[in-house]
Amino acid sequence: MTAMTDQTNSGSCCGSCGTGTASDVQIQEVGVTTVYKVSGMTCGHCESAVSREISDLDGVTAVTAVAKTGEVTVTSAAPLGEEAVRSAVDEAGYDLVGKA
Repeated sequence: MTAMTDQTNSGSCCGSCGTGTASDVQIQEVGVTTVYKVSGMTCGHCESAVSREISDLDGVTAVTAVAKTGEVTVTSAAPLGEEAVRSAVDEAGYDLVGKA
């Protein structure tokens, strides 16, 4: 019984009750991350347009477009078909070169 009391008072937490420290909680990112090369992006507006169109694809959970490098990082629940990504990039007014 003493060991249980000591453990309870030690400040240790499993993280599920919300009272633990940030180091007690581990967040696991689920999904597939793919980097694509897109030509024609030159500014933040371009990045936003491409990100918005790709974000509308089923299963996409995150998109980061960087005009300077022409790279678009997409995280999705499952692998995306390249034609679906190409169509979204085309809709935004840019060209999908392929996977980086």
